[in-house]
Amino acid sequence: MLRNNHFCWLLSYHLLLILILTGIEAAEVDRKEDFYIVFLKDHPVNEEFAFQRHINVLSYLKGSDGDAEESHVYSYRKIFNAFAAKLSQHEVHKLSSMDEVVSVIPNRYRKLHTTRSWEFIGLPAIAKRKLKGESNIIVGVFDTGVTPQSKSFKDGGLGPPPAKWKGSCRHFANFSGCNNKLIGARYFKLDKVPDPNDIMSPIDVHGHGTHTSSTLAGSLVPDASLFGLARGTARGAVPSARVAMYKVCWATSGCSDIDILAAFEAAISDGVDIISISIGGLSGGYTTDVISVGAFHAMRKGILTVASAGNDGPNLNTVANHAPWVLTVAASGIDREFRSKVQLGNGRTISGIGVSAFDPKQKMYPLAMGVDIAKSSDTRESSRYCTEGSMDPKKVKGKLVYCQLGSSGADSVVKELGGIGTIIESDQFLDSAPIFMAPATIVNSSIGKSINNYMHSERLPTAVIYKSQEVKIKAPFIASFSSRGPNPGTKRLLKPDISAPGIDILASYTPLKSLTGLKGDTQYSEFSIMSGTSMSCPHVGGAAAYVKSFHPDWSPTAIKSALMTTARPMSSKVDREGEFAYGAGQVNPTRARSPGLIYDMDDMSYIQFLCHEGYNSSSVSSLLRQRVNCSTLIPASGEDAINYPTLQLGLKSDQEPTVGVFRRRVTNVGQAMSVYNATIRAPKGVDITVKPMTLSFTRAMQKRSFKVVVKAKSMSNAILLSGSLTWKSSRHIVRSPIVIYDPKVFD
Repeated sequence: MLRNNHFCWLLSYHLLLILILTGIEAAEVDRKEDFYIVFLKDHPVNEEFAFQRHINVLSYLKGSDGDAEESHVYSYRKIFNAFAAKLSQHEVHKLSSMDEVVSVIPNRYRKLHTTRSWEFIGLPAIAKRKLKGESNIIVGVFDTGVTPQSKSFKDGGLGPPPAKWKGSCRHFANFSGCNNKLIGARYFKLDKVPDPNDIMSPIDVHGHGTHTSSTLAGSLVPDASLFGLARGTARGAVPSARVAMYKVCWATSGCSDIDILAAFEAAISDGVDIISISIGGLSGGYTTDVISVGAFHAMRKGILTVASAGNDGPNLNTVANHAPWVLTVAASGIDREFRSKVQLGNGRTISGIGVSAFDPKQKMYPLAMGVDIAKSSDTRESSRYCTEGSMDPKKVKGKLVYCQLGSSGADSVVKELGGIGTIIESDQFLDSAPIFMAPATIVNSSIGKSINNYMHSERLPTAVIYKSQEVKIKAPFIASFSSRGPNPGTKRLLKPDISAPGIDILASYTPLKSLTGLKGDTQYSEFSIMSGTSMSCPHVGGAAAYVKSFHPDWSPTAIKSALMTTARPMSSKVDREGEFAYGAGQVNPTRARSPGLIYDMDDMSYIQFLCHEGYNSSSVSSLLRQRVNCSTLIPASGEDAINYPTLQLGLKSDQEPTVGVFRRRVTNVGQAMSVYNATIRAPKGVDITVKPMTLSFTRAMQKRSFKVVVKAKSMSNAILLSGSLTWKSSRHIVRSPIVIYDPKVFD
């Protein structure tokens, strides 16, 4: 009996201890603070009042002014009525219940979406330009910073910044300041966490920001190249435009929401015309995603935001930055590729992809397989991929090593161990050329099999890798890495919107980082070759700036429409995902200058779209920063409730066939007296009708409405069915893709 009582006492004690410890742990979790963005109702009368109101809200929450000021990180006071603060979960819950608080959004960290390209898309250096209009354009770039001493930002021939410019630029650590080309440079690091691999300054230590901004609006730099490759004149789409850099991405932590929102507020207030943002990784709701929210308010101020679609291809349903007021850009290839010739000891010559700047010092080198030169039996599997610490240095020295593709950096590992270089086999299709810090190239698995057979047939296999060369290829095509639709945010809107060159793009680089960033790399260059939707985004940003230089009064939606309806159609025979890969097609800047008709919209059109999509009045009000009641709005008609340049119909499982009615309105920006006739291309099994079939205009800026009815039966195994509506006049072709797909396939 005593023993049982003792046992019960011990059990009770342990249960009590568990409860106490659990309570302590719960309290610790509750006390754990993270960064949040808090949006408040109404806009304050002035910035000072806004700041004090933010402190008052935090004081009420925290219990004292001192704790409030310690928690407070940043006040958004010009465009948004919001503040960033460090808060616990309990405090977030308490704030969310306050009447004056619209929304509380957790801070998240995002990733970057990482010459001849302009000629390839039809914008040569001799293209028609309005230089006065172009020099009045200011492009804002959100990225890793900029290299002010780069030749791409020389200001020869440029006068002072436009009078509308309200931004700033100062001298910072390692940053020499601005000029009449690079007119603004700011950095945002609101979490104040030191980055050991970066500098608290607008200076670019990564290279990404210098590359994107020079692609968009860089000055002309003759005879640019990387090791003689991609030689030509490096330039942006609008070489006379001004550049403002907003550094929001950092070497270690990436790109923080609180910094991105601050950059949006600054850029809008500073007076930029176009915002280019090659950042993504998240696909939140349109009223809570920071890029979506910032871009919406930029649009309301007449600023178009151009954003990268993401690098998660070829997977479907991965496209990012897909808000309807954002111009979302996919990446395509141009008609060149960088390849290295590899000669085997048996005389056979093969070819691999990559940028290798090294001429061989001898005719042949011993060739070994990584898996055969492992340090021990324990590292044999990892040595297959030539990972650090897996291979025997004595067996690597003086050899070329054959590796399977794992993580990047096999060339660095082999070089550090005294090896000559690497041949890397990849199971994946690679269409972009990585830069190597030692002789190296990447081959596909079929070529890899022949190398494998050779190595096992020779007692002492040998090979040599030659310096990379530029070769011609067929293009355009969508990059394998470029994110695909359908749009994860809505079944009714086609994304991406458009495509542009994003493979092997030569542009300016930073002197503060080696070309690969890998250990032991001693290669530095004024220019580098990069790939990603990060590179395609500034191409379209530049095209948008080019169009705006001719039409300074056009709305962001008008410019977006002009670029989309004049894009060059691409082939679904090359890219089987069709418009889910390339949107309206490849950007064509010179045609976009004179599109004939545009699909324009105002703020209310987007609000009606959101209400139609099922966003409640509270969330729409939080985006607009004023009260909106969806139930009292006149509902927008049609399948998608938006005047978009593309049409997308999702099949409905409970209907056979599915019928979608799309209502559109176009504005005449071409010849005053003009007639447009409709041409319909309908895929098999789909019926498309347009009423009326003819649109007649008697004056400029006149509007005409029409209705498109799409009737489609259930699909077979196709990812999507592609059709189009094209309005043709004697001078203009205005094309809108029509996409039909089954959403169930992607659920």
